[in-house]
Amino acid sequence: MSSPQLQPNGAFVEANKTRTTRWSSFFKKLAKNKAAIAGAIIVLLFVILAALAPLIAPYDPKLPDMSKKLETPSGEHWLGTDDKGRDILSRLLFGARISLMVGILSTVLGAFVGIILGIVSGYYGRWIDSLIMRICDVLLAFPGILLALAIVSILGSSTTNVIIAVAFFAVPTFARIVRGSTLTVKKLEYIDAIRAMGATDFRIIFKHIFPNIVSPIIVQATLYIASAIITASALSFLGMGTQPPTPEWGTMLSDGRSYVSYAPHLTLFPGIAILLVVIGFNLFGDGLRDALDPKSNK
Repeated sequence: MSSPQLQPNGAFVEANKTRTTRWSSFFKKLAKNKAAIAGAIIVLLFVILAALAPLIAPYDPKLPDMSKKLETPSGEHWLGTDDKGRDILSRLLFGARISLMVGILSTVLGAFVGIILGIVSGYYGRWIDSLIMRICDVLLAFPGILLALAIVSILGSSTTNVIIAVAFFAVPTFARIVRGSTLTVKKLEYIDAIRAMGATDFRIIFKHIFPNIVSPIIVQATLYIASAIITASALSFLGMGTQPPTPEWGTMLSDGRSYVSYAPHLTLFPGIAILLVVIGFNLFGDGLRDALDPKSNK
């Protein structure tokens, strides 16, 4: 009577041990990647600054003061003021909230739809696969910024519509990645065994396939956030995104371009902020990819 009980318990312990070893190996690889750690620190720093913006911003980011317009960095205004006398540091801090929110929400929304389409396409195949992949091919044929511009032009200029536009372009990218991973996992023998035991498609997909394809999704999501931030900033720069006086990095670049010859700080600091955040997400995403790759010894 004791042996049947010990066997499943032993299998359970062994499975937990394997899972623990896998995660331990992942964190060790990630910790050894100095570039990934640097990227994570940059991203975490901007997230903290954005979260604490109402507490640490020295001035109201929307309140103009024409008597102090176009001031260079000083003790009173560390990063100077813009053409309406607003404190650039305060606008950068509050702008980080908009840029990070757009990047993260658009990526989550696009990934959610793309994952569903990719799993359905890879698992069921046949005409469903052909239809979804042809739609994805058509969307991928357009440059991301042009597709986003077209969508925002139809929906109107606002932060919400920017999120929808950027998410829309993310869908085919995630769908193709998930489809390829699903096709690989679906061919494994244990999936056939589970199906033979009478498991439903829903259980097979979300209980056994999805957990095994999470790694490439996480990596792609991390990398896409950087792309989403650039696209959102570009739309705002063109006047199609977040509208003034709401502080946003792309809008700040657009407002400062007329004064770049004698007040370069108006565009310098928002540009540096965008550069650092994008580099941070890219470095962290590359580190995740290396750490999650079982063939990588980095």
